[in-house]
Amino acid sequence: MSTWEEKLRRVVTVEPVIFLYMTSTFILTPAYQQMIITKVCLQLLKNATICSNPEHHKGDEEVQATASYILLLFNATLSLVSIPPAIMLGSWSDRAGRRWVMALPSVLSLLSGGLLLAVDLLENISVYWTLMAAALTGLTGGHVSIFLSSFSYLADLTIGSSSSRTLRMAVAESMIFVGGSVGFLLGGFLEQEFGLKAAFGAYIACHVLAVLYIVLWLRDPTMGKNTCLAPCEENTVEQGSHSDKSWLFVLKYAKLSFKAVFKRRSEQERLKLLFLILCTFINNLVAVGDQSILLLYLMYEPREFTTALFGVFNSVRMLLLGFGLLVLFPVLMRCMKDMTLAKLSALFRIASYVILALSNNTWMVFLVAVVGAPSGISQAVIRSLSSAIVGHDEQGAMFSFSASVEATCILIAATIFNGLYPLTLPTFPGMPFIIMAVFTLIVLILLQWISEMPATHPRLVLSD
Repeated sequence: MSTWEEKLRRVVTVEPVIFLYMTSTFILTPAYQQMIITKVCLQLLKNATICSNPEHHKGDEEVQATASYILLLFNATLSLVSIPPAIMLGSWSDRAGRRWVMALPSVLSLLSGGLLLAVDLLENISVYWTLMAAALTGLTGGHVSIFLSSFSYLADLTIGSSSSRTLRMAVAESMIFVGGSVGFLLGGFLEQEFGLKAAFGAYIACHVLAVLYIVLWLRDPTMGKNTCLAPCEENTVEQGSHSDKSWLFVLKYAKLSFKAVFKRRSEQERLKLLFLILCTFINNLVAVGDQSILLLYLMYEPREFTTALFGVFNSVRMLLLGFGLLVLFPVLMRCMKDMTLAKLSALFRIASYVILALSNNTWMVFLVAVVGAPSGISQAVIRSLSSAIVGHDEQGAMFSFSASVEATCILIAATIFNGLYPLTLPTFPGMPFIIMAVFTLIVLILLQWISEMPATHPRLVLSD
């Protein structure tokens, strides 16, 4: 392999994987939501002419409430199924390598996309088949497995360099929003011009590209001779465990994940790590809740967004979030500390949700995207600080625990926000976004608490 190719492999690593996965996810999100709304409309109103055009039924409270309930079931299924793999895959990747954990979610997402395409093509098929698609996606942990394997990969590459780690993770985090921008824009265009079938086809194509990239380009990082991926006693157990039952396999790696998070550490490092994981949980709770009800909220009067306009808004919003991480964050790091930027990011996110809750026209909704542009910085800093606390042989285990916490967000956010939204329709539909602002305020308080703890010192990679 040539020198330039080797260098390129170290520069361009997990970013395309995150980009393709998130592009596919944000193509899919409005597509399956719109399909569920249409199927529910056909079931309740039994009028194909009305239900084929969202403009004709978007003000119907019964359709909105029933669709919100099914979306709750969809998210609950995705969450519950994805928790066990999220717990074990990170610890497993510490031993088996990061690439295979990255590839698994895309492989099953291909099956999920095929099922959703079939539900859309067959008019008489029940809308509840979408729950099977959610289960297929969740079997390998979904997006949380992509995140835990990708950020563990970057932690492996940047051992001993905290500033480089923060920037690399910020770039990787930005791919969530750049992918979201492309996904929403492309998804909205495909749905408007060619229908939901084209959107589901693009979703499948993204996962095909992701699998090919992982197999043909990505290489597991070389950790060196000092990296012991498993303690000797665990290696002995592993060699003799070929006949273990699958549930014992899961429990073994779950134990490693819990051990990495809860073991005793110097000074207040364990408490700091737990607070950072709690911040991750709340941030993801808000993000999942946002996407769970945003389409319903913006289509409802007086905003009355079309699917295409919804795609444009989300594209602008995601693009500005990506700009905040790729451009704004590196510039501000020259004159401000990471934690200060994380706290400012939380403040801007709070302001954006308050504006969204009070918006009653198009320009106010788009103002949310501008005000919330720095919102992604806080999570990039949180991931970097978390990985700096644990050892190099605990990265996957720590991110696995964090990922399993993120997986529960899907269920909890769906329960809170999809359950609350129908109740607020007659009075104040923006109330769920006020609650999101309150949750983000809690993150701000936790970040302030963490900033007053002793600083985490850079880790030296030494042999035991």
